[in-house]
Amino acid sequence: MSGSTSSGYSVGQVADFAKVTVRTLHHYDEIKLLSPSGRTPAGYRRYGDDDLDRLQQILFYRELGFSLDDIASVLDDRDVSPSEHLLRQQRLLGGRIARLQEMAAAVEKALEARTMGNRLTPEEKFEIFGPGYEDHEAEAEQRWGDTEVWKQSQGRTARLAKEDWIRIKAEADGLMRRIADSVRAGVAPDSEQAMAIAEDHRMHVVRNFYDCSYTIHRGLAEMYTADPRFEETYEKEVRGGAAWFRLAVIANADRADRER
Repeated sequence: MSGSTSSGYSVGQVADFAKVTVRTLHHYDEIKLLSPSGRTPAGYRRYGDDDLDRLQQILFYRELGFSLDDIASVLDDRDVSPSEHLLRQQRLLGGRIARLQEMAAAVEKALEARTMGNRLTPEEKFEIFGPGYEDHEAEAEQRWGDTEVWKQSQGRTARLAKEDWIRIKAEADGLMRRIADSVRAGVAPDSEQAMAIAEDHRMHVVRNFYDCSYTIHRGLAEMYTADPRFEETYEKEVRGGAAWFRLAVIANADRADRER
């Protein structure tokens, strides 16, 4: 990189290189995630090439949704070589690319559905979702029909074709299986794995129904345990599933709040 001196790079230069704020670099220093290897006689931070390499690793893991605590644990593990870090990143990027491709396919389907303007018939709703779906739909309209999210959801679902609903149902079933598998495996609800499931669930709602903020997602999580019918949906899959998922959603929302 250009701009280097014998004493390294200033915090402003590094912020410019990495497209982060000076405040972010100060915070990383304060929590010992990235401390500059040098100081000027006046006490100003000076970053060396090794520091920049570590910053690059930090930003990579941040992009993939790792918490700062988890990044510190990963990078400070002396049993992991630089080559192993690269292999891990290659696997993570592969997963991210696959998810983006799935999202791109979903967007393409949504565009097709908008053009077609198809809605499900009552028979198709029964076929895909089983009995009782229309009762739940009517109750939802009664409870939330005057809200913006209901209007947004109605606008989006009006453009969905039968194939889209089948995909949405498959996505929801997949999320439920991941929740059940995690509970059975004893995964902590505030772990990276659990929060990833919670975030995937939130984005499932965003992609298919309405803009589900973390605040709204918290409210949904509370409903999953407060309403026996919602709780039963999770309990059918695994005992304690509703309570576990509620905590996972809250942990994911709390992390998002801290990182703002």
